[in-house]
Amino acid sequence: MLNTTTYVQELQQKLTLLKKEIGKAVIGQEDTVEQLLIALLASGHALLEGVPGLGKTLLIRSVAQALHLKFRRIQFTPDLMPSDIVGTSILQEDESGQRKFKFIPGPLFANIILADEINRTPPKTQAALLEAMQEKSVTYSGKTYKMQAPYFILATQNPLEQAGTFPLPEAQLDRFLLYIQMEYPESADELEVLRQTTGSKQAAIEPVLSQQEVLDLQHWAREVTVHDDLLSWINRLVRATRSGSDSPQEVKDWVQWGAGTRAGQALVVCAKARALIKGRYAVTPEDIEALAKPVLRHRILLNFKAEADGVSPDRVIEALLSKVRPAKA
Repeated sequence: MLNTTTYVQELQQKLTLLKKEIGKAVIGQEDTVEQLLIALLASGHALLEGVPGLGKTLLIRSVAQALHLKFRRIQFTPDLMPSDIVGTSILQEDESGQRKFKFIPGPLFANIILADEINRTPPKTQAALLEAMQEKSVTYSGKTYKMQAPYFILATQNPLEQAGTFPLPEAQLDRFLLYIQMEYPESADELEVLRQTTGSKQAAIEPVLSQQEVLDLQHWAREVTVHDDLLSWINRLVRATRSGSDSPQEVKDWVQWGAGTRAGQALVVCAKARALIKGRYAVTPEDIEALAKPVLRHRILLNFKAEADGVSPDRVIEALLSKVRPAKA
């Protein structure tokens, strides 16, 4: 029987293979792929934002194909109802002739859920995801139905489309572990996309990780060490997002509401997951700096002055990282 260290090393090697399989369909976008895998290992949900045509849906579908997990895609539209995703009850007749209501699970019951264009559905339907995201269960007619682990909701949204969209409320945004912004590809990557995707041959993605291996990776990600100095730095970073006497001037000028405690928790577990992906068993300052933006950008609410000045949450986070440093830096 393999010892623990050998097994974890084999899982880390499979993560490298997982990236290669995803790379068959998605050219470039290494940072985006890595952040999705971090969400996977950290047992969290991710919101992926990017302009049309960048391959957001393709990327999430490719991740799902490279895993031995049940995958369902939900296309969010203005007329989508909560029962369309959660499920509904139907009247059935049993063998004794009695009629009873039976719950028929909706597409929300899978391991990986692609919530495509999540901001195109009304708040009532968006709210149907809240319990599943937080509790990993759904309550219907007074009965609670547990989701099968692992469970991820990976949502996409288009930042340019305003007409017919319903922005996610702050409470729901906070349920997403990471808010990933997908950028335009590099010139060489875009050229390779044109070369590989305009012919008749399609890339075949092979599953790499089993359901149990994903669960094991989630366990070992939690076992990665974080030094107390780095925990203290994360705590100070999150607290510095809230306007106070010790906050940087940028926060006092531009932030209406800072991040809550969940932001610190998210930064810790994501830094652990990134360290494991990189083949390390301890978090470094680089892990925290790499994840500060996707963890914090949707948990900072800017004020009207920031909007008038054209300031983004990322700019505030950059200021925080430059002024709030780890104790031993």
